[in-house]
Amino acid sequence: MTDYTTIDFTPLLELSADEVVTHSFVRDVPLSNGRTLALVTLDNGRDHTRPNTLGPATLLEFSAVMDALKERAARGEIHGVAVTGKPFILAAGADLSKVAEIPSFAVGKLLGQLGHHALGKQAELGVPSFVFINGLALGGGLEIGLNADYRTVDESVAAIALPEVFLGLIPGWGGAYLLPNLIGIENALKVIIENPLKNNRTLKGKDALALGIADQMFPASTFLEKSIAWADGVIAGTTKVERPNAPGKVEKMVKWDIAIGVARKMLESRIGSVAASPFVALDLLKAAKSGTKAEAFEREDEALATLVTGDQLQASIYAFNLVQKRAKRPAGAPDKSLAKRIDKVGVIGAGLMASQFALLFVRRLQVPVVITDLDQARVDRGVAYIHDEIVALHGKGRISQDEANRLQALVTGTTDKADFADCDWVIEAVFEELSVKQDVFAETEKHLSPEAILATNTSSLSVAQIGAKLEHPERLVGFHFFNPVAVMPLIEVVNAPATNEQTLSTAMVIAGKLRKNAVITRDTPGFVVNRLLAKLLGEAMHAVDTGTPFEVVNSALDPFGLPMSAFELLELVGLTVGAHVLDTHHAAFPDRFYDSENLHTLAEHGKIFDRDAKGKIKGFDKGAVKIVAGGTTPMTSTEILKRVEDGLADEIKRMLDDEVVHAAEDIDLCMILGAGWPFQMGGATPYLDRVGASERVFGGSFHDPHIRGVGR
Repeated sequence: MTDYTTIDFTPLLELSADEVVTHSFVRDVPLSNGRTLALVTLDNGRDHTRPNTLGPATLLEFSAVMDALKERAARGEIHGVAVTGKPFILAAGADLSKVAEIPSFAVGKLLGQLGHHALGKQAELGVPSFVFINGLALGGGLEIGLNADYRTVDESVAAIALPEVFLGLIPGWGGAYLLPNLIGIENALKVIIENPLKNNRTLKGKDALALGIADQMFPASTFLEKSIAWADGVIAGTTKVERPNAPGKVEKMVKWDIAIGVARKMLESRIGSVAASPFVALDLLKAAKSGTKAEAFEREDEALATLVTGDQLQASIYAFNLVQKRAKRPAGAPDKSLAKRIDKVGVIGAGLMASQFALLFVRRLQVPVVITDLDQARVDRGVAYIHDEIVALHGKGRISQDEANRLQALVTGTTDKADFADCDWVIEAVFEELSVKQDVFAETEKHLSPEAILATNTSSLSVAQIGAKLEHPERLVGFHFFNPVAVMPLIEVVNAPATNEQTLSTAMVIAGKLRKNAVITRDTPGFVVNRLLAKLLGEAMHAVDTGTPFEVVNSALDPFGLPMSAFELLELVGLTVGAHVLDTHHAAFPDRFYDSENLHTLAEHGKIFDRDAKGKIKGFDKGAVKIVAGGTTPMTSTEILKRVEDGLADEIKRMLDDEVVHAAEDIDLCMILGAGWPFQMGGATPYLDRVGASERVFGGSFHDPHIRGVGR
């Protein structure tokens, strides 16, 4: 087994010369009966906006402190050791910017070894070790706790997680072995794989307690005091710790392997096999069933080194920075001070999409929302849906009864657009047809104040044309949500030629209040996401129309790592809608976007896949196969993939040249947040650079600052 004490960690220190060190400050806390607890507080000396992170110098200092405490324990000076963090924060894990700079497998392996070397010492002190999780605990921050004997948690902690898989890594400082052996394999799969792949879902304090990650939970006001008192009881032997989720003999023999098998099938069906980190994590979790901790830590060292030095981590870091930094400072956004105050919202339409809008607006803005439709029955159904969803939120414990009552009272319906007279923001969600949207806005405008702002949720139509019949087109903005509205984090804010600064600023501010990420685009067909998806879907239909079997097309596009195949996506958005989107793009760019008559026939037929009663795909529908039969020039998987890659590279380059967005990063942000493009792929443009499509199409790279439209 590896002797971590003999390893030279200097290469990691040299890589992190500018590290903001999180120091380990020790103070003795007297306990009952003359016992003493050594309390280690992690603190980087910055305020809570700069979380504690765990770089090489931090870990080596922590290691040295643990060595000193072990010697004190041996002398009988201390009877327990506890680790906690500065206010609101335990630790946020490793500094990802430094991880991304690791130059080789050997140095990457040092990263895992140093984490195991330092954090693992908590289990070798000779006295009980505790971690008091007083705040944010992510990745290595949570692994500090897992390496200790016992854990308490502050009930107000909002984010506890092992998000590594989301970033193309694995929990590499003990988490992949310690967690399943603490809380059971099924719970560990949820924390290590399922939650990261659900938009990086985190746990709250009560969740950590329920799972068994924490042994006890205390209120924030008395957290440290009660944690110390509880630790005193554990040290004295008067407090017994029971862990009902800890795996037993039966789980180790049977349940463990079954859970791993189910998880593997789920991953393959949901994300395919392109993303490496979830499957590496799964292999580590499977192996955690048996063997020693030392063997498990060596497996983590090898796995972490492989991932750290691979392409997918670099792509993940790029994607992470887009979502964490660029999304919070949208390119081209006007000054927020220009935004109009919104005290009432109007929603034109009462169907499912409109009702989802209304629910989101009332919940996030806490202002009156009025919906309208063609007749009272539709309005009543829409209001009833919104009220039922509010009741459901209360039932899930997401909101209190008082808040549920208040939100329900804020939502009303009407068939009289005169009731929109005092609305400050009106958004439409009517049928995706230009004339319908034009007429609806022209009629509604008559009842609005001159200052009210109008928003269209069009997915591909021209915002300028939608506003052609308005007296004040300067107050119209595109505000394109993605479905499902409550879940998808992106809004494309479309800046039409007439849109003024106040309107654009208001749209961006509202997007932020809705807790969405907004990207500003020019008024162009499909904007960003639908334009690129139309390219991909059009090429998929071209391939089957010319004689390529559905199965070949599906598998050909697997390297993109998208959450679903092209034809699953078509069925999800609706074949009629998909045909309309392709028609729109073909009309705008007939030389580049494919026009498929077969897609219209498939829309009339109603499906592409044959599914069972639960909606699971059994195969391709025989009727759909018959509709597309007749092509005589089938393509190979390699030909299809290259054609799609080159088509996307060409379209993105044109979009950048036409300044549809400010930079390639904005296109990647849209595809990650609006189309589910995997973090491990890093967005569309890094992928197209890596596979050579950028070079093939325009002789350059999207991330070369000399290429026009990139990096501004």
